[in-house]
Amino acid sequence: MERALSSDLMFHQQNPASGGSLPLRAIGTLLLWQRRISSRRELAKLDERLLADAGISTYDRAIEVDKPFWR
Repeated sequence: MERALSSDLMFHQQNPASGGSLPLRAIGTLLLWQRRISSRRELAKLDERLLADAGISTYDRAIEVDKPFWR
């Protein structure tokens, strides 16, 4: 799950909207939330074999999938 968390941090650090105007920051935040929702839906679809290949336990998946989109 560290990969998902670090990609969120990279998005904020590299996102030009993070230091820009309020509308650009709002758009950046909405895009981040959309990406989290999408990636968590895809993670929820993975079977045991694919989770094992990715090095993700079913417990870690459950924790990540159960998070609200703003975290």
